[in-house]
Amino acid sequence: MKHFAFGILFLVSLITTAQENRPEASTILESLVNENMAVGGAIGYSIGDSILWNSARGYSDKKAQRPFETHTKLRMASIAKSMTALAAMQLVEKGKLDIDVPIQNYIPDYPKHSGTQITTRHLLSHTSGISGYKNTKESNTQTEYASLYEAIDIFKDRELVFEPGTKYSYTTYGYTVLGVIIEKVSGQTFEKYMQHNIWDKAGMKNTGVDKFGIQVEHESRLYHRKKGKGKAKEGPENNLSNRIPGGGLYTTIEDILKFGKAVLNDVFVSKETLDLMRQHHSLEKERNAYGFGWFLYNPKPNEGAVIGHSGGQMGCSSFLLIVPEKKVVAAVLTNTSRVEVGQQAFQLLNLALEKVEDTE
Repeated sequence: MKHFAFGILFLVSLITTAQENRPEASTILESLVNENMAVGGAIGYSIGDSILWNSARGYSDKKAQRPFETHTKLRMASIAKSMTALAAMQLVEKGKLDIDVPIQNYIPDYPKHSGTQITTRHLLSHTSGISGYKNTKESNTQTEYASLYEAIDIFKDRELVFEPGTKYSYTTYGYTVLGVIIEKVSGQTFEKYMQHNIWDKAGMKNTGVDKFGIQVEHESRLYHRKKGKGKAKEGPENNLSNRIPGGGLYTTIEDILKFGKAVLNDVFVSKETLDLMRQHHSLEKERNAYGFGWFLYNPKPNEGAVIGHSGGQMGCSSFLLIVPEKKVVAAVLTNTSRVEVGQQAFQLLNLALEKVEDTE
């Protein structure tokens, strides 16, 4: 295990910096707001069952000079995919969902395609052939979809970009379909299922569905940076009802760390199921391979040694990292889109792993 840990430390060191002395957590946070130009954000890490450090900087509302705090609610973007994948695998463990049968077993009127049919395994691993957003207008839509079932009408009749199971292509829409399957199998709305089986189980009291036009208490405003190095400005609210399972949720830094701890403690699924989710299911994708709802950040042969998910959408840049064998979680959340947060996330993970090493 000692050699295993040093291997991860070496990997993370290469990603973050070649310097021997890495920045402290407070310095990492300052760089996020001052150098990366996020309007506001929070970072934190946990080891075992303890959240050892989390803090916030900047503004949740710059015009009103309202500070960004650790209980500030903001979008998590694609970190939602990890939660949705765990929800699906809970149903697999209960024998209610078979990931290797055509999705028409659960959504009978979903269009069939010539050749191989889409399965839940394909949806989980982004190998379904379902396309992503057609354009920026579709991504930043203000159209309200009354249900996930209604939302899949956007894309279900489009041609697949490849035969299911033959390639990898990241698509949030695939997770919208996965959300419909969860509803059909569980007999509950996606929101209700997630509340009872994911958020409540982890003690996440400040996580939920981002609903267009509805402001929740302590919620941050949305900020956006244009391409280049321009300063962030307040961005228009877009409607996330077309992608709730793959990127339509809000959270806090405290809750996202609770989520990571619950993953480590097998609160959602068994260790065996999590191990399956940490395997490389994304075919030819080698760098940052994909499992079921998780990016795999470690090189072969231990690709699943560092798992997590990045996220980016209007008003959010986010990153979650987990090292299961070391019981370490690191997370970065900002209220500003087009902010590079990966370096800060891996620097923070490095600090946590060093503290683990000091106690072993």
